[in-house]
Amino acid sequence: MKQNVLSTLPKESENRKSLPITTGVIDYFPLALAEIAKVSESGNRQHNPGELLHWNREKSRDHANCIARHLIERGEMDSDGIRHSAKLAWRALALLQEELEAEAGFAPRGKGMKEDEA
Repeated sequence: MKQNVLSTLPKESENRKSLPITTGVIDYFPLALAEIAKVSESGNRQHNPGELLHWNREKSRDHANCIARHLIERGEMDSDGIRHSAKLAWRALALLQEELEAEAGFAPRGKGMKEDEA
């Protein structure tokens, strides 16, 4: 049976309203989030050619070292035309997501895990 990571979000109305995902994140950072989405799409083309967009976690492991490398190259474009700062942000989100999933008791998701299987 698949695990639903979203099941860890609050169920109670008052607690849900205390998480302003749209007004507190999306509305604050629309341009940055669009750049991070470019990282996802570009990475999928590179690492999963011909496949639907998904995060293949077996090909994406060394977040902390990648964050440091992209931090050193912040303000510059990578050879694929994507900003190092956007790649840094993607890696930081990936690291945080995996930490929170582990803390919530979710097993690591494996190779080829598609969004609809999450």
